[in-house]
Amino acid sequence: MKVLVIGQGGREHALVKALSRSPSITEIHAAPGNDGMSREALCHPLDWKDTEKLIGFCLRTEIDFVFIGPEDPLVDGLAERLRDRGVLVVGPNREGARLEGSKIFAKTFMEEAGVPTAAFAVVDSVGSVREAMMKFTPPYVLKADGLAAGKGVFICKTTDELIARATDLFEKKTLGAAGERALLEQFQPGWEMSYLVLTNGHEWKSLPIAQDHKRLRDDDEGPNTGGMGTVAPLEIDPALRERIEKEIVAPSIRLIEQKGLVFRGVLFIGLMITENGPTVLEYNTRFGDPETQVILPLLDGDLGRVFHELARGRMVPFGLRRMHSVCVVLAADGYPESPVKGTPIEGDLGAESATAYFIHAGTKKSPDGRWSVQGGRVLGAVGLGSSREEARESAYAQAAKARWQGQRRRGDIGAK
Repeated sequence: MKVLVIGQGGREHALVKALSRSPSITEIHAAPGNDGMSREALCHPLDWKDTEKLIGFCLRTEIDFVFIGPEDPLVDGLAERLRDRGVLVVGPNREGARLEGSKIFAKTFMEEAGVPTAAFAVVDSVGSVREAMMKFTPPYVLKADGLAAGKGVFICKTTDELIARATDLFEKKTLGAAGERALLEQFQPGWEMSYLVLTNGHEWKSLPIAQDHKRLRDDDEGPNTGGMGTVAPLEIDPALRERIEKEIVAPSIRLIEQKGLVFRGVLFIGLMITENGPTVLEYNTRFGDPETQVILPLLDGDLGRVFHELARGRMVPFGLRRMHSVCVVLAADGYPESPVKGTPIEGDLGAESATAYFIHAGTKKSPDGRWSVQGGRVLGAVGLGSSREEARESAYAQAAKARWQGQRRRGDIGAK
């Protein structure tokens, strides 16, 4: 089979890497892809927004299915435009992707599904925030309604801070259309985790749980980032897993089916584990990054067939490997605030074994074969092993093979 992966980051390279090991896959294409994944995929300078050109490529190349990686094309409705022309797709249609594209839509969906979530109010002005905040206690959580590249959630310790953030959203328009409306939520103390399932919109299967490390520096200090590393599988209390699946996953999938949403892909549920049990923070409608880098290596089976059948609306069995995986993110100087691009990378980026390799997220290769930094998160050093410590050792040994000035990385990924 031939597959086209939409996207250009670490998540998409992880998908390409996993599909390259699939016996049913004969060709992997990526649009636009990146220089690092060109060893396993044919990369094409196609813009997903140019739907006609993309559909023409799929039909001409006889692509068997498309896997859409990022959220923007899903929210924009690319999946249904492809399906309308007979192209099979892993990814929800526009209405299903609203679970990620609109925080307000997602929250009302949670209420209708009866899943536990924080109390909330919909706000659209500084005045409405002043009125609604009387129903909540600090700290306050203010969430922009639309996609904001991870910059739309504000935890405000005081009313003054809350009003300042509301002023930014509604009067200064700092997030544009994404911040025209917002949610004001009651803060819930606890610890966060992500729970991912593959689903065809009525059946579902849980994926290994990955633990993300969001803070820039060791011991969870410094600013939040897109992710400085991940480990999997995270072992949790079986009773907690049962509650998550019974009280949250099953009702969510049931309502997706009742609403007739075309949802063939990944439902990513962000959870807060409170003293009273799990509650839902948010839905995402695709794989996470860098969680994908450690989840996919643990799936056992022909993933090409699994994803192809999912694109057709069918779930087929797959197993889980009795292994551990660790991904250490190597980031640019200045990340996350102002990543410095263009810095030369030294080392062996082609170094690879059965238990350690690089995932490219923000690299560029010049015609003379030299690599340079092209984004905030640059490389993911992935290590596999029979134990978490073994996987961690492999990941850090791999990480040591790439160097550049000002490189940022944590030294405690998977140490807890």
